[in-house]
Amino acid sequence: MKKFWIKKGLMILIFGMAAVLLFGWIVMSLWNGILPAVITGVKTITFLQALGLLLLSKILFGGFGGGRGKWRGSPAWKEKMKQRWDKMTPEEREKFKDEWKNRCGGRWKMHPTTDTSTGMAAE
Repeated sequence: MKKFWIKKGLMILIFGMAAVLLFGWIVMSLWNGILPAVITGVKTITFLQALGLLLLSKILFGGFGGGRGKWRGSPAWKEKMKQRWDKMTPEEREKFKDEWKNRCGGRWKMHPTTDTSTGMAAE
């Protein structure tokens, strides 16, 4: 049984290292093939620099959490927000909506409906 886990661990290690090397090569190839030709002043990068970019992008955009959806997409977060929403009065709900509309720059506002007979927006 112990041999099984050793083999499994070695296979995971080998495939993980192969994936990192492959992604590093892909980043280096794309960078060197596209950016110097498109943007003046951009130089080609080495394989180690490509691995560094890969690591940097993981830190900046992916994080090192143990899985996806730890805060926003998790069922616990959604349940907590639902409970908060249910406890609010209608006035508090409107205030909450208005505050988020202001924070998001009105991005979530409903678009005015268009009257099909006149082609004008209904107010």
